[in-house]
Formats: sequence, structure tokens, C-alpha cells
Amino acid sequence: MNTTTKYAATALAAALGVTVLAGCGSDDGPSGSGASKDSGSKTVTLVSHDSFNVSKDVLKAFTKETGYRVKTLKSGDAGAALNQEILTKGSPRGDVFFGVDNTLLSRALDNGLFTPYEAKGLDRVAKDTQQDEKHRVTPVDTGDICVNYDKKYFADKKLAPPKTFADLLKPAYKNLLVTENAASSSPGLGFLLGTVAAEGEDGYEAYWKKLKANGVKVVDGWEQAYNEEFSGSAGGKKAKADRPLVVSYASSPPVEVLYADPQPKEAPTGVATGTCFRQTEYAGLLTGAKNEAGGKALLDFLISKAFQEDMPLTMFVNPVVEDAELPELFTKHGEKIDTPPTVAPEKITANREQWIQSWQSLVLK
Repeated sequence: MNTTTKYAATALAAALGVTVLAGCGSDDGPSGSGASKDSGSKTVTLVSHDSFNVSKDVLKAFTKETGYRVKTLKSGDAGAALNQEILTKGSPRGDVFFGVDNTLLSRALDNGLFTPYEAKGLDRVAKDTQQDEKHRVTPVDTGDICVNYDKKYFADKKLAPPKTFADLLKPAYKNLLVTENAASSSPGLGFLLGTVAAEGEDGYEAYWKKLKANGVKVVDGWEQAYNEEFSGSAGGKKAKADRPLVVSYASSPPVEVLYADPQPKEAPTGVATGTCFRQTEYAGLLTGAKNEAGGKALLDFLISKAFQEDMPLTMFVNPVVEDAELPELFTKHGEKIDTPPTVAPEKITANREQWIQSWQSLVLK
């Protein structure tokens, strides 16, 4: 998703910096999907945030099919990566940009970063994720920012965990929640937008005043919140954290299972399903791309069934292709959020800075 440190697992599994992720194409040059005479290069460069990750076998299959190898240029946080592309627009650092989500989408489109391209297989992509009729971007994944809870804490206290935004205001949950700074963190911003969607533009400020009065703790980013302050995570247990509620993702529980040794039968954390905000993540062909044909082939690949079915346990996000199957570990321990609140990208663009400034004045003073 938008944040680059959603999970320590992703950071450990993904290579840092510029990495060639697939073998060289054949000496005969590119062929197959997206190949055309305007592409003299066998390498297609993907610019992304640090959380991009894909299995080597899946990338090798792409190279075998198309003749292109994929090189990734990782650029830190999604917002920072987008800022760099805006600064270099027209002379991009790569061919495709992956990682702009609905909280920043209209900013990217308004800056003319992408060349329209209707990816092959788009008819299999969920319609509600397709926000741009001009096809300047292609939906790739979705993820839900939600409050997670420490199951053991609530069982020991014989206290039911919260389920909704309204529950978080109850005295029973005073001083239990930690969230990220909405001005510096993607999940923090997503949680703020979730309260705007749930409480309305006229009600979110009053909500945050009450949440502050109920002892919400704010830290800079997800890594600190989840691995240092949240008592339910593996990192939090080591740090002797004392907050049993944290803003994270609906797919965080499977991570706790996948990387535990031995793996538990049940995830140690749960999801408050009424506290979620839906993020959709996009990729686009960068205007001025040197390898436009390779970029188009890569966009086709990002919504292929092979890539879509690889994402849940490499990037811990949901596929947008409707016939993609989810792995059992992901479905067993994660939460499927059917109708999470969200905010239209154009409304986010028009109000984002105002909402953040208001949030800062209310919560950080």
C-alpha cells in the first residue's frame, strides 16, 4: 500500500535500492505482450515505493513471455516517490510508476505524470477501483487501513474489543489506542480519512476532540506504532508495549502468523472491521518513458492472474482482478472488509491539506 513500511516482513523480503528482479531477455529482443518496434531495450524500469515485492518465479515467467527483464527503482515512501516523479516529469527515471493510491491520485493526474494506456485484461478488474476514465492509471491492488487489537489483552481483561469508530470513544478503551501522524504517515492519513468518511466533513473534528480526550497516542509512523507501541505484535511484545489497539491493516494478522516460528493456529491479533478505510493502489505509464512498449507490457503483467495471486503473501494486499484466488493463510487469518468507507480522490485533493492542518491543531497541541 501507500506506506513503505507497512510490515517489517516486506522490508526484510524486498531488496533495497535499484535491483534487477528478473533474468535477461533473449538475444532476439522483446516479444509477446506489449512488444513493438519502438522498444530497443530489453529492460523495463519500474519506479516504486519500498514495499514493492514480487516472487522471483513470477518475474522470470514475465521475462520468458515478453523478453523484458524488470528493474525496480525504489524511492522510499510513496509520497516521496511521487514527489520525485513530479520534479522529473517529462524526463522520468523509469517507464512505469507503481504505488500512487487514492489519497494522492488526483495530484499525480493533475501533474500530467502518465500517458493513457488501457491495459490488457482491464475488463477483469473490479469496476469500483477504476477511477480514471482516460486510463492514465491501472488499478493494481486494494488494502484496508483498520484498527488492530491484541486478542490476549482483551481476553485477559474480559473486555470485548472495539468494532467501530464510535466504540473507540468509549471509556473502556481510554488510553489503549496508538495511531500514526496523519501528516507524515500513510496509515495515519488513511485513518483520518476513515473518520471523515464515517463522521462526515462536519463531524470529524468533534470526533477527534473526543478521541484525544479518550487518550489516543500519536507517533510518527507505522513502524513505531506497530512494532514498538502495540502489545499484540511480535515486535511490541519484545518492546513490552502497552497499547493493545493500533492503526494498521486488515491484512496484518496473516503477517503475524506467516513470520512466526512456529506458526500459531490462530493469529494473535484481530481487526476492528468497523474502523476501516479502503486504499486502492495504481500504476501508470510515465510520460516520456524511454521504453514505452516495455512499460505497457509491464502494466499488462501487473493485472495478470499470476502477479495478482502472488501479491497477498508478498505485499499483503488484495487483488483487484476478480478471478484471482487468495491463499488460504491470507483468507484464514485476514479480514475481508466488504463495504469500507472511502473518500473520492477529487475530494481528498480538494480538502487533504485542510483536513490534515485541522487534525494537527486538534490532536498535536
